[in-house]
Amino acid sequence: MDILSIVEALGEGPTAAFFGLITGALFGIAAQRSAFCLRAATVEFARGALGPRMAVWLLTFSTALVWVQAAEMAGFMRSADARMMAVTGSVSGAVIGGLLFGVGMVLARGCSGRLLVLAATGNLRAVVSGLIFAVVAQMSLHGVLAPLRDKLATIWVTPGGRNIDLLDFARLPEATGLVLGVVLAAVAVGLAARNKLGAGKLVFASGVGFAVAVGWVLTFALSQVAFDPVQIESATFTGPSANTLMFLLVDNPVLEFDVGLVPGVFLGAFVAAALTREFRFQGFDGAGSMRRSMIGAALMGFGGMLAGGCAIGAGVTGGSIFVATAWLALTCMWIGAVVTDIVVDQRLALRPV
Repeated sequence: MDILSIVEALGEGPTAAFFGLITGALFGIAAQRSAFCLRAATVEFARGALGPRMAVWLLTFSTALVWVQAAEMAGFMRSADARMMAVTGSVSGAVIGGLLFGVGMVLARGCSGRLLVLAATGNLRAVVSGLIFAVVAQMSLHGVLAPLRDKLATIWVTPGGRNIDLLDFARLPEATGLVLGVVLAAVAVGLAARNKLGAGKLVFASGVGFAVAVGWVLTFALSQVAFDPVQIESATFTGPSANTLMFLLVDNPVLEFDVGLVPGVFLGAFVAAALTREFRFQGFDGAGSMRRSMIGAALMGFGGMLAGGCAIGAGVTGGSIFVATAWLALTCMWIGAVVTDIVVDQRLALRPV
């Protein structure tokens, strides 16, 4: 069955939600089995190690580059039409929001995508933090925090009403992104071998990157046959978490890619955890842990919305099509996370008991 047949059978909105569900399920299964987590990778880096979590993150990032750039070269995707490329980018938002998100994901012990995956495996800490993240993200999008977000985001924006394509800006050949992805993948595989990661971890880490490419390809294909304009997008969790929350709370909700993505991730991660007997209920270690996680989730909700994406949305999805502010936000997330681990967690570890 082709895309047009699916649209005719379901309608455009339900088809978009169905594609989000597919993308999310693939992401959830792969992320749960690989333990993909940007926060864990940054903590390893901050402590002077290039360990297994770094290998998993780098393999995900590199394979997303390979799959997405290959899809674009084959005509299955056009990054110039992607929403995050076609709108004005916020340089100031990427810097400030990226730093806040990096701080928040260390405090919350997981980025927004990781929290969603953990929630599906029975982690009640992640459930509470994820709900706070979604509420603050919605407050930053349309609520009381929206004016502050707008003010910070407009301090410095990209010119010409569009974001900047780093490959075009640097006048690099079309195949540059694919070559870079292959090189980084080779580095990731070498790092994985040094850390004795099994083949399963490598396959599922690559699967997270593949899920990002699937989202791009499916939404692009839908945009080519839909009567109404369709956003070309893929996995990200700041906007979708806020939109999914509102979908559940308002009358006459609208079906879209976002609304399928978040439940898809939850379902995929739940099935993966259940099949491998890794589902178990976990809670907070105490009041201090709860307070820390809540603060971190709030920082991620505001920071992710300000930055134009979370650790997945900016760090992998936006990075895979070389959106300038996405790469800048990812860099600032790393900086914020590394500094927070050094200043907070490593200092606490040195305190006498």
